[in-house]
Amino acid sequence: MAYDWISLTTDYGLCDGFVAACHGVIARIAPPIRVIDVTHAVNPQQIRPGSTVLAQTVPFLPEAVHVAVVDPGVGTDRRGVVVVTPRGLLVGPDNGLLLPAAEALGGVREAYELTSPDYRMPHVSATFHGRDIFAPAAAHLALGVAPEAFGKPVHDLVVLPEPRVDAQPGRLTSEVLTVDHFGNVQLAATPNDFDKAELNGPLYVHRGRKTLRVEFARTFADAPTVLYADSAGRLAVAVNGGSAASVLDAVPSQECTITSSPSDS
Repeated sequence: MAYDWISLTTDYGLCDGFVAACHGVIARIAPPIRVIDVTHAVNPQQIRPGSTVLAQTVPFLPEAVHVAVVDPGVGTDRRGVVVVTPRGLLVGPDNGLLLPAAEALGGVREAYELTSPDYRMPHVSATFHGRDIFAPAAAHLALGVAPEAFGKPVHDLVVLPEPRVDAQPGRLTSEVLTVDHFGNVQLAATPNDFDKAELNGPLYVHRGRKTLRVEFARTFADAPTVLYADSAGRLAVAVNGGSAASVLDAVPSQECTITSSPSDS
């Protein structure tokens, strides 16, 4: 099956030529294919935030070959893979990055290791598999090369551990999944977890020694500081006109606790 689109999600940033090199490789192999840049601002080497952004975005993209590269194990014995789903292909390192997006696209049907020299650059850098392995593979897949042509089947894809969420009466503790451009702090917890915690009255979000009083609200304009269900169905914390991440000094993989007390105890 051929595809008209490739998407790119990386932690490469835009200060260097890494993203352009990947675009260039795709353009040289498959000139008609259009590329959507999801983001290149994933926190460096942070696999879970990258996987979260990818999984929350791919359902809204056209059927495509989705390349994702957040790859602290580049150059090691970690595998590169293509994952087949009912609604597109995923290409990248086998480090847990791709699996949440695969689930969002209907689940894993098959997976294959990217080992064939026919579908990679002639010379592969030990530190830039995005350019030399993943971008070429995506271009050939988009042109219709079958996933099974790339290598042997993979039946033991790496799975990230579930994000930490603990809902107890009067207390909800959750891992931070992402922090967006506006400083909104997305938690792994959902409104169902909030209900399980049976929280009511004033609400306080604690992160380390930082505390922020919030109101459970529908949208940002409802209160100066809000706890709300975001567009991905997760709980998130926002400061209207400001940055909740700055106030809480919060980054992905940390934990926040929500209570009805100004003291986290």
